[in-house]
Formats: sequence, structure tokens, C-alpha cells
Amino acid sequence: MSIWSIRNSANGKSHLSGQFISVWCGLLGFVIVAAGLPAFPQTVNLFPKDYENQWTRTAFTEKEPLTNIPQWHIDQAKRVIICDGNGGHDWLRFNKELHNFDFHAKWRFTKVDGPQNYNSGIFFRNSKDGAIWNQAQTTPGGGYVFGATPVDGKPQPYNLSKEMKENRIKPAGEWNVYDIHCVGETCTLAVNGAVVNTVHMGVEKGYIGLESEGYKIEFADLKVKELP
Repeated sequence: MSIWSIRNSANGKSHLSGQFISVWCGLLGFVIVAAGLPAFPQTVNLFPKDYENQWTRTAFTEKEPLTNIPQWHIDQAKRVIICDGNGGHDWLRFNKELHNFDFHAKWRFTKVDGPQNYNSGIFFRNSKDGAIWNQAQTTPGGGYVFGATPVDGKPQPYNLSKEMKENRIKPAGEWNVYDIHCVGETCTLAVNGAVVNTVHMGVEKGYIGLESEGYKIEFADLKVKELP
């Protein structure tokens, strides 16, 4: 942007008029304020054309290396991710680091005859390698948050199952809905429309993901909206 000067006809010297200075300062102030305003919420496309490059199957530890069994399947057209649950304990990470966000997901286990310890989870605010992790647990025993988050620079385990307000999980074969809301170091988990846990963690950004832990599970209607 160029700055205009007005020449004094009497002495030939250039100066800025008081009115112009006022206008310029006002515009500059507006730009500074506008730059500090939060951006509008932005929807994250979890199923882009190169979706295979956006989701990465990741091991938790060296003691649990990835198997050669391709247990994760992404249906881009239906926007569904299915885990067969027959290829070991690992997680599928979405490769965009998120700060503040709303994460919406539906999930259901494939029902199996007889008593079953259905188990899986939805991750948020994880480190890339999974050393720091926060999980919305998906089990018949209830939906709650647990994980390992930094305390004095070191990951410390926590578990909010006892703080779960109620067990709102539907039986295997039926869809459940999770809504995870994170702003700053505070995240909430809502299960089928009601908040069951609020957690204050030592991180303000991280990765979302899905867990495989021995049972077939479908994840659908996955939506992420980045917040200011």
C-alpha cells in the first residue's frame, strides 16, 4: 500500500494532513485488531482424494509392532472406516495436527454371540507417536476418557471412568454417537447427546485417531470442525 503525501503550496515541503494521519491510524488499528480476531470455524475433510496418505496405521510401542494383516478399510464414498479387529493392537492416525476442534463420530461393534469384552476407542490430542494419548473409550461398560497426558513434562496416566456421569452406551450392533469438544487444554466427551466427562490436559494440540483392539468395529459420519 502506498502512502500519499500532500505538498504545502506555500513552502514546497511535503507533509501529511492531520485528517489523513487520523484515517491511516484508524485503518492500521483495524488491521491489527482484525489480525487478532479468531478465524471462522473450518471443516476438515477427513476423506480427501488422497485419503490413503492422510490416514496412517501406527503402532503404540515397539512391543506391539504392526502386523501384516490389513485390518483397516476406508470407504471414501460412504465416508466409513471399518476395522476388522484381527490384526493386533494399533491405531489409525489422521495426519493433520489439530488445536481447537469439534470431533463427531458414530461407531458400532459387530455383534458376536456369547459374552464379549468389546473394546476400542477414539483418540484425540495424541502425540504423533502415541506416547501422549487421550482416548474416548468405546466399551459396553461405558464411554469415558482416559489416557496419558504431560505432567511436569512427563506423560502421566489418568482415568475418568469413575467420574463418568452415567453409562449411555448402546448394545453391540447399535450405533453410538461421540462428540469431542476441545478448546485450549480442556476437552469434553458427550455420549449419545450428553456430556459424561470433562478433562483438563497438559497439551493444546495433537492428532485424532481410531483404535483397533480385537473386535470388529465401524466408524461412520466422521466430522471435524476446527475452531478459533
